[in-house]
Amino acid sequence: MKAVLHNTENPNQPLKIGEVEKPIPSENEVLVKVKATALNRADLLQRAGKYPPPKGASKILGLELVGEVVEVGKNVTRYKVGDEVFGLVGGGGYAQFAVIDEKMAIPKPSFFSYEQAAAIPEVFLTAFQTISWTFGINEKNSKSILIHAGASGVGSAAIQICKALGMRVFVTASKEKHSFCQSLGADVVIDYQNEDFEKIVLEKTEDKGVNYIIDFIGKDYWNQNINSIATDGKIVLLAAMSGAKLESVNLAKLLMKRVQVTGSTLRSRSLEYQQKLTKEFIEFAMPWFESGELKPVVDKVFDWNFAEKAHQYMQNNQNKGKIILSISE
Repeated sequence: MKAVLHNTENPNQPLKIGEVEKPIPSENEVLVKVKATALNRADLLQRAGKYPPPKGASKILGLELVGEVVEVGKNVTRYKVGDEVFGLVGGGGYAQFAVIDEKMAIPKPSFFSYEQAAAIPEVFLTAFQTISWTFGINEKNSKSILIHAGASGVGSAAIQICKALGMRVFVTASKEKHSFCQSLGADVVIDYQNEDFEKIVLEKTEDKGVNYIIDFIGKDYWNQNINSIATDGKIVLLAAMSGAKLESVNLAKLLMKRVQVTGSTLRSRSLEYQQKLTKEFIEFAMPWFESGELKPVVDKVFDWNFAEKAHQYMQNNQNKGKIILSISE
């Protein structure tokens, strides 16, 4: 089969399409003819040699896929040849064919295009994991949350989920992405390049701070996050784009505010964990997808022959929502 390949010795060498061996589904997997996949920051890190795939996962890039089942393992009962599915994988999405565990595969509703379905798994599962499982928010409420990188894939999913739950949503984003975040429901959008988010958060919350923070930035935002969080607040770190090491940390405010700080990933979790997360997410979100209260956010679609351009587009932070690769024949 054909797949998008990267040079593991030289990450600066452009992506190219080459020939590789087609995967064989295990007894609990289905083989999918891939119609589309989507880009994630993890792809850029893996390509740079900084984020190796989990043990046993495909070394081909791509953490999500949508397509048609063309073969099923001997123990598979949920799907048959011809079914259309989408879902999260440990790797292998940038290819004509890929395998996915049957409990990770989600039936594709007719109201989703291939591109829309490809835009869901990684970002919505990550956002749901953070909001529902880590923060413990599963019902309508009036709590407040600050979501950094609000125009990113996970950010755009988190805004929608939080608004569906009735929360007051603060986000940081560059000025040109403010209207996009507002269109998803963000209540307060802060220009992180020219405004002090800590100051605005405290002004808008009468110096109480927000109840929750989702952060991808790390080091550069640590002190402002601690100042912006409310008493008994919770912070989840999903990445550390500005660096992971802090020069000095004053723990006094963590103690005084009783703040909980959690680091989280998804790709490295066990298959059983991801299966349970997928099941609960679909039960939680599919009615809202069907009603339109939640929606996949597709920024731009690239034919997979232009995967290198797609990576550069993400590297330059040009996207608002998801970047999709359409897998042509």
